[in-house]
Amino acid sequence: MTVLEKFSLAGKVALVTGGSRGLGRAMAQALGEAGAAVALAARGIDAARQAADDLARKGIRAIAVQADITDTAQVEQMVATVTNDLGPLDILVNNAGISAPGRALETPDAAWHEVFATNVDGLWYCSRAVARHMVERGTGTIVNVGSMSAMIVNQPRWQPSYLASKAAVHQLTKALAAEWAPHGIRVNALAPGYFLTEMSPVDQPEYHKWCVEPAAMKRYGLPDELGPAVVFLASDASSFMTGSVMVIDGGFTLF
Repeated sequence: MTVLEKFSLAGKVALVTGGSRGLGRAMAQALGEAGAAVALAARGIDAARQAADDLARKGIRAIAVQADITDTAQVEQMVATVTNDLGPLDILVNNAGISAPGRALETPDAAWHEVFATNVDGLWYCSRAVARHMVERGTGTIVNVGSMSAMIVNQPRWQPSYLASKAAVHQLTKALAAEWAPHGIRVNALAPGYFLTEMSPVDQPEYHKWCVEPAAMKRYGLPDELGPAVVFLASDASSFMTGSVMVIDGGFTLF
């Protein structure tokens, strides 16, 4: 097998949560371009269908699945639907996430719990549901989307619940990697920095001082720049890698 062949995902089936837009949509396309059939899961089925149709026009086998990942019953149904329509899952990308900006003393308990319900509980439910099937087959890869915010405190936007939740994602990645390695399952994480998406308009002038200038590369990332990294972690190119957190932030956390 050549080096480039190790990056191939031909014949694989991937599920991307939060796959209808932003980084999830970009990663889904990258997985599809590498040869995988891709399921895009989101709470809003219309947006997921639109994204799946767009991928299909690019020659990628893609389906849309509606699921609220904070609900275990919906997670189990999501996995069953994808398996029925595309086949057994080889790859899970836990990308769905939310944030709740606000100072600690001003953050309602409900907001704190909502962030953890999606970013941590939802990731846990999805990983557990998919891993049960991966254990039976003795193979699989899981890629969790953490954040450089697990390692720093973002300025000037205070968001303690988001920071804490992403730190939990990084540690949970290591815990699952250690536990599931004997079953042939690899678990790694991506820790993106500032990327330009609908939810993160870092191209606006007011963000330059905080999101662009501190980075060594003096720029923000584009969603398609995250695609090759998720293909690497999902493929045999990273076959001896598990429990790792790959930081992709343009050098923001160097200082």
